[in-house]
Amino acid sequence: MTICYVDSPVGRLAIEADHDAVTGVRWAGPGEQARDKANSPVLKEVARQLDRYFAKKLRRFDLPLAQRGTDFQKRVWAAMRDIPYGETATYGGMAMALGSGPRPVGMACARNPIPIIVPCHRVLGSGGKEGGFSGGTGLPTKRQLLALEGVVLL
Repeated sequence: MTICYVDSPVGRLAIEADHDAVTGVRWAGPGEQARDKANSPVLKEVARQLDRYFAKKLRRFDLPLAQRGTDFQKRVWAAMRDIPYGETATYGGMAMALGSGPRPVGMACARNPIPIIVPCHRVLGSGGKEGGFSGGTGLPTKRQLLALEGVVLL
């Protein structure tokens, strides 16, 4: 596994990759060592695309991903990647499309190993309620990501 760190408007991100695919995005802990960006071509590309995303110049990530999870989780994560930039879906709507219930969809969202790139922040509760978010500072980070994309929550 290789790792690099990217400073972003939502905090310092730790990007992890195995060989030629992204395996994780997480918020770096305060005690983590500052490291230079790894020489991995995939990590360099992730950092470049994240910079473009936060500069509002990239709407869809094009990266090789290696998400580890159950078949159901992978189906939920694939559905999240189909939610366009600046738009949202609901746990219930995704559940109907996947033949499941909202709670398992929410649990799969919470276990998303590659947030931002796999946009779990675009999934809301019924009636436009925020739902949850397990990255960064939780709901404030989710609101910040949605605001970056022009989504206004009521």
